[in-house]
Amino acid sequence: MSFIELSVTIAIAFIGLSILIIFLRLVIGPTIEDRIVALDLLSANAIAFIAVYSIQNNTTTFLDVGIILALLAFLGTVAFAFYLGRRRKQ
Repeated sequence: MSFIELSVTIAIAFIGLSILIIFLRLVIGPTIEDRIVALDLLSANAIAFIAVYSIQNNTTTFLDVGIILALLAFLGTVAFAFYLGRRRKQ
């Protein structure tokens, strides 16, 4: 087993564990702000998982999906922040 294969295996394990912990925060989160941050972090971890999976399979086709997911996550976070800002003013 080469160093890259070992690193990818460890990275997948850690990313999977962090996704579980973040999902727990998403479910338990006492406020809507906690849930929004957890959702944004979940999308960032999904992008990391896509990148590591792409390295593991030695292909670049999945990186386009990661870029699209990053764009959608950013727009979603901005929309939630706009919604929360409008809710606070009323």
